Amino acid sequence: MIKDIKVVRTNQLWVSDITYIRTRQGFLYLYLITDACSHKIVGYDITDNLEAVNAIKSLKMAVNNALYEGVVLENLIHHSDQGIQYCAPGFVNLLKQHSICISMCDRGQPLQNAIAERVNGILKDEYLFLYEKEDKSVVYRYFLQK
Repeated sequence: MIKDIKVVRTNQLWVSDITYIRTRQGFLYLYLITDACSHKIVGYDITDNLEAVNAIKSLKMAVNNALYEGVVLENLIHHSDQGIQYCAPGFVNLLKQHSICISMCDRGQPLQNAIAERVNGILKDEYLFLYEKEDKSVVYRYFLQK
């Protein structure tokens, strides 16, 4: 759906992806929703599992923040890969409930979600790299204080 789209304003296109953060106690998973125009993270969740409920939490945060700011969500496009979290009934229903259009990459084509992939890379390789990730609580504290 977004192949030939020209992004010219905020809240025209949101892109989503999930990335992992390695700690000495195991992995954490960061669910991000990013506005494609401003590159602002509009919703996120961080947890120790890959359940769809976490993608739903990040979407609820993005939607609630947008509605609080008076954004009209109709005709907004949400773009992601074809991960099971983004195909889950609860996630899809929340998009439909707010008249948000659904767009997904072709299978195995991460370049079709380049903005989300780049935000993941910047966060992990250039920002979180600066923080001690000895245990999960340090990473949780970082995200919860924001």
